[in-house]
Amino acid sequence: MILRVIGFMLWLLPSGLYAQQLYEIPQGTDSRWVSFENPTGEKGRGGMENHGAKGNASQWIKAGTSREIADLRGAGVINRIWMTIIDRNPKALRSIVLQMYWDDAKKPAVSVPLGDFFGVGLGRMAAFQSALFSDPEGRSFNCYVPMPFKKRARIVFINESQQDELLFYDINLSTLKTPLKDIAYFHAYWSNNEGAKLGEDFQIMPRVNGRGRFLGTNVSVVADSVYGNTWFGEGEVKAYLDNDGQYPTLVGSGTEDYIGSAWNLGSFSNLYQGAPIVDKVKKQYAFYRYHVPDPIYFQQNCSVTIQQMGGAGRDLIRGISKAGGRVKPVSVMTSKGLIKLLETPGYPDLFDPSFPADEWVNFYRVDDYSATAYFYLDKPESNLPALVPLANRLKGL
Repeated sequence: MILRVIGFMLWLLPSGLYAQQLYEIPQGTDSRWVSFENPTGEKGRGGMENHGAKGNASQWIKAGTSREIADLRGAGVINRIWMTIIDRNPKALRSIVLQMYWDDAKKPAVSVPLGDFFGVGLGRMAAFQSALFSDPEGRSFNCYVPMPFKKRARIVFINESQQDELLFYDINLSTLKTPLKDIAYFHAYWSNNEGAKLGEDFQIMPRVNGRGRFLGTNVSVVADSVYGNTWFGEGEVKAYLDNDGQYPTLVGSGTEDYIGSAWNLGSFSNLYQGAPIVDKVKKQYAFYRYHVPDPIYFQQNCSVTIQQMGGAGRDLIRGISKAGGRVKPVSVMTSKGLIKLLETPGYPDLFDPSFPADEWVNFYRVDDYSATAYFYLDKPESNLPALVPLANRLKGL
């Protein structure tokens, strides 16, 4: 089975049980930690500096340089990654990049800004706990996603910021005498919607070719001030599976619905869904959904999008349009039912006196979106494009 690695790990299921019992000791498996105190993770070679006392817990990574923080040979599974840095401002968390390579691949399977990779949307540190990532006190980064490899794993810390960073980290893994068969490799992809057009869905994950599993996403939104206090989150998440055409196989009913909440969204964090940042004053939002109990598998390809759509009353939207905001009404929710404007020829436009007043209007709009998509794939490299340059990543912060 392609995702056999999930069964190999001590993986918490919705029932609270583990796929592997805690008292089971698998054959041919050893435990290793990689850090500055033991950069190779070799047996019996940890904490050798300063006569065994604390000798190399952290190192400075100079601005504009990179550091390989793991180069693991042989088969294994990374179980956990923890790290922290001395300056955790939003710009730094978008400027530092984590890259991960599997099995001598030339192209990284992961190339994502540090904060976004660990689920810290918009670089705003906020304590949260999920099944895959956590930030216990708003000052550190934890990842619990199992990452298998057959013969090699490399992780690189790239400091593209303008300041030196003091890095602390450890990578916890299981080494295997015999590689797992039929594994899927972990991938992560970051993108934003720079240059977005009105009515265009934001691609959380462009079409990925291969066989695998969409594991989930964290999404960040900075609402454009031109839209005032109107709600940005009417957009539906769609998953296009195995050569879907114009319409997807999977579709939700709205942004806050996708993360398991409802209207008037507030901040929360659960195992598989949450919204750590809901700042209605600064109009900044960060939320996540991880498809662990509800897997999304694909056999040939997959892409995931979210509509850039909000909602408000007619008069508010008229004011936005007059102020230069980009709007396109798509439907009106009335007491008699939903009026589907895009399917109603000749229906009056927004400024026609007969357009319904005091009703909820769903409308296309354009805000600042960014997202990290997590997925498993049956190969160590994907067809997705490279990470965009730093200037593009800092947009919206």
